[in-house]
Amino acid sequence: MGSCVDRASDVGVTSASEATNEISLEPLPVGAQARSFTGKVLFPPNLPEEVRELYEANLTGALADLEASPEDADALIWAGRRHGYLAHYRTAIALFTSGQEAYPDDARFQRHRGHRYISVRELGRAIEDLQQASELVQGQPDRVEPDGLPNARGIPTSTLQFNIWYHLGLAHYLNGDFELARAAYIELMAVSNNNDAVIAASYWLYMTLMRLGRQQEAREVLVPINSELDIIENGAYRDLLLLFKGERTPGDLLGPDGEQTLNGATLGYGIGFWYMMAGDTERATRIFDQVLAVESQWAAFGYIASEVEAIRLSAV
Repeated sequence: MGSCVDRASDVGVTSASEATNEISLEPLPVGAQARSFTGKVLFPPNLPEEVRELYEANLTGALADLEASPEDADALIWAGRRHGYLAHYRTAIALFTSGQEAYPDDARFQRHRGHRYISVRELGRAIEDLQQASELVQGQPDRVEPDGLPNARGIPTSTLQFNIWYHLGLAHYLNGDFELARAAYIELMAVSNNNDAVIAASYWLYMTLMRLGRQQEAREVLVPINSELDIIENGAYRDLLLLFKGERTPGDLLGPDGEQTLNGATLGYGIGFWYMMAGDTERATRIFDQVLAVESQWAAFGYIASEVEAIRLSAV
């Protein structure tokens, strides 16, 4: 298969709630963080020991800072973020909620809470938070958002406004509201000020335009994408954009062992999307199912998107 830019999907699209029969409102078991869109109870995954120890040490430090300065907004945000890295999403949401109540004009609390509402599959709440956050920063100068998990170069690649629009677009995309997702991703492109940001924005905007049947606009998104771009974090998004452009194949991305090397939710979702746009829904379903088989990735955006697509395809 070549580029998929000339092919529009004929897959029916519904909102996440319509496609998934609504998440059960029953209380979660102790320790559980969410239910998948199919109703599966989701617990924090087991992390490699060295990773867990690092995250726990970081959390201990953040909680000590918060105890020393309980009215410090930054300390409260970092405590929530550090809980989030350990998949303590409900605790993170509670901390961001207390921050939003104490600092109603600080968009960071709704930005971060909106992100974690996506993690726990509460898209309506995520959209409400992120929309309000976008209104709070309207007309304000943007600011770099420090990384909790620094990249190899130690250079943050995103900003507060970037993260607001990125997550708002994603919540709409997952919910099947592609016109609203497109509007958010247009705003996202406007605040993308480095290659990594442009690549991430282009990836989701391209897929949204394809879902809307706006192939010419989708082609235009791909024009500036090339393999020479200096990327720090978003190499998988770049490779997937090159796949969409017809300059890569699934085999290039998966390696010589093909599907056996499919070990990332990001690549898995993107490749499944490519097959879906090409009309090969059988192979797309198989790819999405492979992503979902790695349950430790359940909070990854590619995993959540694969979950939604698998349900939509099963309903066709």
